[in-house]
Amino acid sequence: MISYEPLYATLKEKGVSTYKLINEYGISRSLLDRLKHNRPISTVTLNDLCSILHCRVEDVLVFTEDKDSGIK
Repeated sequence: MISYEPLYATLKEKGVSTYKLINEYGISRSLLDRLKHNRPISTVTLNDLCSILHCRVEDVLVFTEDKDSGIK
């Protein structure tokens, strides 16, 4: 499962609010909702977030294995 929990720590560390993401960088509220609920985003969006925050992918998301996924 992919979680965007690291994003919120990165935002705080960089001094960037969700308000600033929306109003200065054009990030949509619907995208922020997707992130909040750990829904899929595109690699283009991931690239945009890393560019805005001057960070690595690991600073935006983390992968943990979901034991109940049924994928072998």
